[in-house]
Amino acid sequence: MSEQKSHYCGCLYYSANALARVMTKMADEAFAPTGLAPSYALMLMGINQKPGIQPKQISEYMQLTPSTVTRLLDKLEGNGLVEKQAQGRNTAIFPTEKSLALQTQIKACWQGLYAHYSSLLGEETAKNLTGEIYAAYQALTDSTASETPRIESI
Repeated sequence: MSEQKSHYCGCLYYSANALARVMTKMADEAFAPTGLAPSYALMLMGINQKPGIQPKQISEYMQLTPSTVTRLLDKLEGNGLVEKQAQGRNTAIFPTEKSLALQTQIKACWQGLYAHYSSLLGEETAKNLTGEIYAAYQALTDSTASETPRIESI
């Protein structure tokens, strides 16, 4: 890659999206052996570990909107990887045997992804960066500011 920096490299929005694109490509490659996109694989891993989980809980731990969780679950159900069971006014999600059989492979792919980016960044940097990014996510989503801040300078 070129040594020339982008004019936008000082912008969090630009930098976060550039990082997300690179990480998405790495994750797609890492999870390819499962035949699943990373988001589906990680969701299955959680469902496999907690059979009977409710979509709202999935939404919370994966930090996805309920409509996104519903769409992902519908696709997983269509592929025979999860079953939905009505429990009163709630829905419980259970893994199928097909899903449980993928668990070891999904974990291996997740570990492979971690090993890949840690080898490029260094393990300490990878851990610190992950923590800092998550802390920034929490600070930005917990913000109660109702105004859109003005950008004074870039």
